[in-house]
Amino acid sequence: MRNTDMHFLKNFTMVIIALAIVAALLIVTALIIHANRATEPSPVAEQRVIERIRPVGGVYAGETGAAAMAAAADEARAAAATQVAYGGTTDGEVIYQQLCGACHTSGAGGAPRMVRAEWTARIAQGMETLVRHSIEGFQGEQGIMPPRGGNPSLTDEQVEVTVVWMVDNLQ
Repeated sequence: MRNTDMHFLKNFTMVIIALAIVAALLIVTALIIHANRATEPSPVAEQRVIERIRPVGGVYAGETGAAAMAAAADEARAAAATQVAYGGTTDGEVIYQQLCGACHTSGAGGAPRMVRAEWTARIAQGMETLVRHSIEGFQGEQGIMPPRGGNPSLTDEQVEVTVVWMVDNLQ
């Protein structure tokens, strides 16, 4: 190496060291300034956080929860009273194909399939009980039957004819 190269490397190293020291001093200064500065939260950011952590549904517990759940069910029934499902048809097969078959064909959610052996104990309770459980909903050991099959706009008559159709068409 020549003497000029050594001189250049020495000067270059000194410049790099000086820049590193300046950078370190700037970082330390920024940290000190930032630590002493009181930050005020942004209302827009707070609103975004509140929207992100907002609960999706409600939890009903105890006496007040039961009342809120009953009020919500009454409200749903009142809204559904103005509507009639499936054009008001009383053809049990149409309603079964459109609504009930989703669970009772596959056995989803513990629903009994359209096989007589799975319905024997239920039929023994009587048709009146079957219809009541279909209208009001029922939670058994194997699964859950939602009220009106999950469609609150079904009338009692539509539910009844569908239950009768299902029992008459068991395999």
